Amino acid sequence: MDSYVMKNCIRGLLLLLLGCFCTPASAQWGFLMPQGMRQLEIPFEYTNNFIIVTVTFNKTLPLKMIFDTGAEHTILSKREISDALYVRYDREFRLTGADLTTEMVAYLARNIHLAIPGLPFIAPQEDILVLQEDYFRFEAYAGVSVHGILSARAFSRYIFNINYQKQVITLYDRANFRSPGTGFQQMPVEVFRNKLYLQAPIAFQVDTATTVKLLLDTGAALPLLLFSNTDPLLQAPKNAIPSNIAMGLGGYLEGFVGRINSLAIGNFQQKSIVTYFQEIDTAQDLSYLNNRNGLVGNLVLHRFQVVIDYDGARIWLKPAGNFRKRYAFDRSGLSLIAGGVTLHQFTVQLVAPNTPAAAAGVLPGDQILRIGITPAAILELADIQQRFQKKVDKKINLVLLREGKKIKISFRLRELI
Repeated sequence: MDSYVMKNCIRGLLLLLLGCFCTPASAQWGFLMPQGMRQLEIPFEYTNNFIIVTVTFNKTLPLKMIFDTGAEHTILSKREISDALYVRYDREFRLTGADLTTEMVAYLARNIHLAIPGLPFIAPQEDILVLQEDYFRFEAYAGVSVHGILSARAFSRYIFNINYQKQVITLYDRANFRSPGTGFQQMPVEVFRNKLYLQAPIAFQVDTATTVKLLLDTGAALPLLLFSNTDPLLQAPKNAIPSNIAMGLGGYLEGFVGRINSLAIGNFQQKSIVTYFQEIDTAQDLSYLNNRNGLVGNLVLHRFQVVIDYDGARIWLKPAGNFRKRYAFDRSGLSLIAGGVTLHQFTVQLVAPNTPAAAAGVLPGDQILRIGITPAAILELADIQQRFQKKVDKKINLVLLREGKKIKISFRLRELI
């Protein structure tokens, strides 16, 4: 299945509790360009549908951070890094996970120096959150080695353009910014607690439509997620299949995945979008959701150039070359996690019922050693997922390791949604 790290339940609990303690303590919060510089280009890696920016932490260590418009604050998920650099914590917070039993601990670290290597672009006094443990588990579920989340708020002094195709974020000084130009459409957004929300019409069928409020989330490696109990119309299609959307604290977050007919952002319409449906726990305080119905993630956003102006509460979008490409989805029924020192050991996390992999006898816990003639150890998690999205009826030959024994299994891909 497509991989989606459900950061939102953890982010929401953290930010709801920490709220007022994490507001910038200094006028110097966020990144700063040298005075007089009009624009600056920051390179990033677009890996397994995440924007990865390299950031130097406290003038010492280069870290890989997910650039995230859906995060209110910057978060370091590897406490061993801050401990090794003798970072002092302003205070400790203890809170309960989404399962109401798992305890989670976070620390507030103030006046952290962040910089973009090789560029005159620094955040001299940033306040960040440090997790006691890596609750996100990015490596396992995304196959990406990262150290935390870089909130897009840190760039919000400037107007910035995310160009997924060139893998560059270009920042513009406000005083010298001009309209992005031909092909872009400007549209309003709501800015709430450093996050961006937009209104978007969606249609499940040609004659069934509604307008939803969506978080614009570059930290989500999926197309679209809808909270099915926030609107009577937001129900999964009849042919949707059960899915573990991701791992949350205390267990899997369960839901469904299917396709909706269309999503419109401004005048730009996307068709047959792979959409996840999750029922949220309304017994908890959901004020951090800001009455939203879901989120739109990178698998939609990377079909555009995206220009963001936090202070002006507006964005501009321009379709990219892949704008009309069909949304791909897994045709095997397998969800995998990555492990090992180099993240090249792949274990079956989930086998969806009534799918080719299930019929062939693949079991959770099986380790993939080979796909066809290719050793799995030389592949990335994204490579394997792409092979499971190949054309219908393609034969997949696997060599698996199960309880110390090698097993050969074959199946043919078919359309699941």
